Amino acid sequence: MDAHNVTFPRFNFDNSFARSLDGFFTPWQAAPATSPRLLKLNHALAAELGLDADALDSEIGAAIFSGNLMPDGASPLAQAYAGHQFGGFSPKLGDGRALLLGEVIDTNQRRRDIQLKGSGRTPFSRGGDGKAALGPVLREYLMGEAMHALGIPTTRALAAVTTGDVVHRETPLPGAVLTRIAASHIRVGTFEYFAARDETDKIRQLADYAIARHYPEVRGAQNPYLAFFLAVANAQAALIAHWMNVGFIHGVMNTDNMTISGETIDYGPCAFMDAHAPGTVFSSIDTQGRYAYANQPPIANWNLARLAETLIPLVDDNAEQSVRLLTDTLTSFSSMYETYWLSETRAKIGLATAEGGDLDLVNGLLATMEQAGADHTLVFRRLSLAALGDSAAAQILFGEPTAFNAWAGRWHARLERESVAPNERAQRMDRINPIYIARNHKVEEALAAAVERDDLTPFTALLELVSNPYDEIEGKEDFSSPAPMSPVPYQTFCGT
Repeated sequence: MDAHNVTFPRFNFDNSFARSLDGFFTPWQAAPATSPRLLKLNHALAAELGLDADALDSEIGAAIFSGNLMPDGASPLAQAYAGHQFGGFSPKLGDGRALLLGEVIDTNQRRRDIQLKGSGRTPFSRGGDGKAALGPVLREYLMGEAMHALGIPTTRALAAVTTGDVVHRETPLPGAVLTRIAASHIRVGTFEYFAARDETDKIRQLADYAIARHYPEVRGAQNPYLAFFLAVANAQAALIAHWMNVGFIHGVMNTDNMTISGETIDYGPCAFMDAHAPGTVFSSIDTQGRYAYANQPPIANWNLARLAETLIPLVDDNAEQSVRLLTDTLTSFSSMYETYWLSETRAKIGLATAEGGDLDLVNGLLATMEQAGADHTLVFRRLSLAALGDSAAAQILFGEPTAFNAWAGRWHARLERESVAPNERAQRMDRINPIYIARNHKVEEALAAAVERDDLTPFTALLELVSNPYDEIEGKEDFSSPAPMSPVPYQTFCGT
């Protein structure tokens, strides 16, 4: 395609990161793609971003989303960041296979990053090829949209293209590029990058930028940097509570995968639990279970401690006083998390008010689920029927239902102390307890069809269901059922 004869769709870029943070990135260009083909365009998200979806759903769009053509106003760059990976510190990571094209102000007046992921080598690639394979690109597209539909803060996919090139992993695979949308790509690891270099001025510059972009309400605080840290901790507490309540396991909660904005980012070896089991680990590289389902709240706390360490020079001129203030703030994370988690879980079991015994009631249900190996998603979904007096569909999930029935007796007694009508309660429960999640076996079926047979039909069908997770459709029971029993534990892979 001759770039001189192309009329580009308008993106209305306003690139504050490139404009304000010189030294935090390297300007770069995407590697050329041989024959880009647009597989998926998120029309609804394009409209939200103020983009012309019809113009982008084209050969021109494929060229833009592969990195072959840059729209007017783009400032492609690779961001610098560090990170603690499985507890070990890497002082220089950065965008090894991604390029931030720039930022747009969407129709809701929110600033959003537009990034290409899988667009080739950058100065941060550390010997990698900078490419992405089709399977991981489609997985991130699917998981991000599923999480968005569940009301969980997340990066999202605007487009997926194949490049016409082969990437070499264990086997040759079709290459692809994901266009990712985020509130920003600033990470805990971004702060760590400059802290490791003792560049306090740059840490301050980054904090000021993050405050202005994500937490402008703290600028007037008596100690704005301490207030900033508290705001980030609060956002993460709310996020992890959401994850836990839907049975989501991120799989790689490294500090370079924790955003300052509080969005879920980097869907690598992630998955949703079927059977409720706190020790569940899916990631093939998490051999010690560091990022198991139940470990996610304490790991978030650990990651926030790493952020706090970078802010010591900013919070107070006296380092000891700064450490004390940050430590005191960090200790509030657990209570913030439990407050968010319990409030959401109360609603999931149909409670509209709070009582002192609710935590024990909820934990009793989870322990019973764990003991029976009951399906996490279906238990909560079927409780709405049990709240109406029909417990059979929930009971069957527990095998021998004695323990569940004992718990249900306590639960019904608690429900009776509220004045909510049963039908209204059941409707509320079905609006927050999904029937469809991105079940692992269905995800694998969809990705295999796309990668091995160039067939997007299963992917499109699954994407449609998880994008409307609360609306049960007759004839789609296969999508709400757990995977058939297998002697081999399910594993996910990071896809890099």
